Amino acid sequence: MRQYITVFVLGLLLSSGLLAQGISFTDAKWEAVLTQAKEEQKIIFVDAYTTWCGPCKKMSKEVFTSKKLGKFYNDNFISVKMDMEQPQGKILGDKYNVFVYPTLLFIDGYGSLVHRTAGYQTVKQLLEEGEIAGDPSKSMASMDAKYASGDRDPAFLKEYLRVKSGAMDGSVQPIAEAYLATQSDWNEPDNLSLIYQLTDSADSKMFEYLVKNKDAFIEQYSAADVETKIQQLVFAKIHDESADLDLEQIGQLFKKAYPSRAAKMTSQYRMTYYRERGDREGFAKSAIDHYDQYSTTDPGELNDIAWTFYEVIDDKELLKGAACLAKKSIKLEKGYYNMDTLAAIYHKMGKKGKAIKTAKKAIAIANANGEDPSSTVEMVEKIKSGEI
Repeated sequence: MRQYITVFVLGLLLSSGLLAQGISFTDAKWEAVLTQAKEEQKIIFVDAYTTWCGPCKKMSKEVFTSKKLGKFYNDNFISVKMDMEQPQGKILGDKYNVFVYPTLLFIDGYGSLVHRTAGYQTVKQLLEEGEIAGDPSKSMASMDAKYASGDRDPAFLKEYLRVKSGAMDGSVQPIAEAYLATQSDWNEPDNLSLIYQLTDSADSKMFEYLVKNKDAFIEQYSAADVETKIQQLVFAKIHDESADLDLEQIGQLFKKAYPSRAAKMTSQYRMTYYRERGDREGFAKSAIDHYDQYSTTDPGELNDIAWTFYEVIDDKELLKGAACLAKKSIKLEKGYYNMDTLAAIYHKMGKKGKAIKTAKKAIAIANANGEDPSSTVEMVEKIKSGEI
């Protein structure tokens, strides 16, 4: 009898939810969840995750299991976990512009986005986000509506920026520029911080201000940090496939970001541009032109370019330029690595005698320094045997 009583009491506890722990996520299909949300007039909470996302796993283990959080979310939301690499997840990801994980979405029964945040959230933070999502006057959707209606009050815009920054949906920059338009002094520390943190495009007014007032940002951060920030934005633009910049446009971008170094950087990048597009002749000619015009004290840089010539260029006239680069590298620092490169280039040019002589010098350097010259030894043997 005691066993039956225990089972009965446990069943009552479970049915009343007294033993419930954490957020209860439904396994229902998305369309069914939308229908349920409409019928119950509830908001859907979506944990947009991936199986490889570390913060997603941490939240599942340490946050979603909170009894306090579970009580609030189970009472107020219909909760769904959505793998964003599965078919339905990909559909939602495209619709709601999800590109960071985890992203936490709050969606009504009609599929309209009410609120969102992204990144790892503590129990306290997720409770706060849930309360905001449930308050029509504070949710991101209400802020979107106020902004769309033309509200440009600085206090509102600053709070809107905070919410949008947390949402990580890629829409923050125009709001930041709208806020800055209300400010008379962009050099004020808070505004410098806002520009530094929120500039995400090399096409923006904020980027232009960052570049033109670099010294002010360096005072607040550091030269290395500011240079890294500018470089990341520049190369993000260059590698943006949708932009598809040509060399002239890349040159203009360098001119905007690095006025005093633009010519050299454009010349140097031209090599990468042609190499990435498989234009071997364009790469070779641009490399020769660049190092004729701009010197370098880095032997490794010269050797890397010379070796790239060896790998991709067959034209013997162009290979002469590669040999010159290798010789410049050796003049700066004689080592096994660049002597071996020169030997390989000579061999590809058909100059077997010079190739063997240079290879032997490379082998001697390697032996003296405890390096492994086996690939060079093998090259010499093949040359002598006439294999290649």
